[in-house]
Amino acid sequence: MELLAVEGIGEVQAGTDLAGLLAEHSENDLGPENVVCVASTIVSKAEDRGVDLADFPAGPRASEIAARLEDLTGEEKDPRFAQAVLEESTEVLIEAPFLLAETRFGHVTVNAGIDRSNTPDTDLLLLPKRPAESAARVRSALPGSPPVVVTDTSGRPFRHGQRGVAIGWAGLPASRDWRGERDRSGRELDVTVQCVVDELAAAANLLMGEGSGGTPAVVARDWEFGPVDGSDEVFRAVETDFVRQALRGWSYVRD
Repeated sequence: MELLAVEGIGEVQAGTDLAGLLAEHSENDLGPENVVCVASTIVSKAEDRGVDLADFPAGPRASEIAARLEDLTGEEKDPRFAQAVLEESTEVLIEAPFLLAETRFGHVTVNAGIDRSNTPDTDLLLLPKRPAESAARVRSALPGSPPVVVTDTSGRPFRHGQRGVAIGWAGLPASRDWRGERDRSGRELDVTVQCVVDELAAAANLLMGEGSGGTPAVVARDWEFGPVDGSDEVFRAVETDFVRQALRGWSYVRD
């Protein structure tokens, strides 16, 4: 597999033909044997997901959350931002010392994935409403219909730093299921499910970068999924998510 940054995309506006832009700048590296990884930032911009804080007048819960965070951090917090997180979420798992929320499409991340960087025309940038549908639309309009992965940068429990993760995909299974296969010692694997779309997103993120020098799309050329069965399950169901169950009974108390 070879990773190739898609250069020269420039600033994406609401209504931009994203597939046309990617095809124009991908130097004929598209086709079913390749995977196009696209940063959620430009997907959101093309889908007009930029918003202003004025669009989210704060309710009582948002004001309470902002006041508590301000007390904990000593930094001014805008309750309208907390209101935006609440409106973009189906559940807020942690309210302090930061907001950890489940988005409406099932992704659990800080601040419901709302971005304040690289938004020159608006205060905030929301994640795509339905990233899997976004990926499918881009894929259907690209020459050769290559698989598409929509990526976002996200932190991880128990580890410092962030990495790229997949929040939407089309044209490929999300995972490789190794259960039932055998390791080199002949032992049967009974729990290993490899989240391939996350691994592709993380690999692409090495070239996408962060901050002002980012490149919002990467082509993984000559990628092969292999003959192993896969599935589209990535977001863990609540009944099997023991960390989420524990968080529901936990609250942050500052010493």
